[in-house]
Amino acid sequence: MNGAGVRSVARIVARDDGRGGTALPVLESDGPLALRRTRGSGAGARVMLVGAMSGPLGGDHFTVEARVEEGARLSVGSAAATIALPGQAKGEARYDVRLGVADHAELRWAPEQLISAQGSDLYVTTRVDLAPAARLVLREEQVLGRAGEEPGRLTSRLTVRVDERVVLDQELACGPGTPGGWDGPAVLAGHRAVGQLVVVRPEFATEPMTARVVGEGASVVPLAGPAALVTAVAPDALRLRRVLDEALASLR
Repeated sequence: MNGAGVRSVARIVARDDGRGGTALPVLESDGPLALRRTRGSGAGARVMLVGAMSGPLGGDHFTVEARVEEGARLSVGSAAATIALPGQAKGEARYDVRLGVADHAELRWAPEQLISAQGSDLYVTTRVDLAPAARLVLREEQVLGRAGEEPGRLTSRLTVRVDERVVLDQELACGPGTPGGWDGPAVLAGHRAVGQLVVVRPEFATEPMTARVVGEGASVVPLAGPAALVTAVAPDALRLRRVLDEALASLR
């Protein structure tokens, strides 16, 4: 660690093992990011992302990369919530996620919540590149402030491409100093938990989802190509998870 903050990179490669399962030929991590393989189900492999220390702090830059090769199935979660905290180093912290999924491969990306603590400044980018016959379930959840405190500044950008075509590119900025009425009725309307699900399935190309309200505070909309997006807001993390779980069940 130095005055510029901590740099940490974690890499995962999932590959069809030729015996009906999924191997992990690359499972590398350093610094505060640690990867652990856990018991999967069926043909899939499961990896947990474990934070070895608090963070990201101001000035830190974390990167997670995952590639799922043809025929493989991978599920990635995290052992606990990620908490963005203020640090001694000046400047925003960055957390970059880069995901790639090949044809006839499947990725479930469902880490625990990202909590924006008071005084923090975090910029998160998630970029997903999928082949035409890939499958994806991606869940993101952000909680603005810990119990009884104001949030930090949080900017989150999510980009999804299918067959090199952009189907989703959205950015949400919240917290002190953020322009544009982020807490107003047109955005979060006073809620302190916000989340989204991106579901990509080849069959959506011919049978797209219908736009509709799902439960309280959530909606599903079809995206261009074989994809659907669920967005939700809730008063707290527990109710946000419940709403997103109900929405995902409805998509099945």
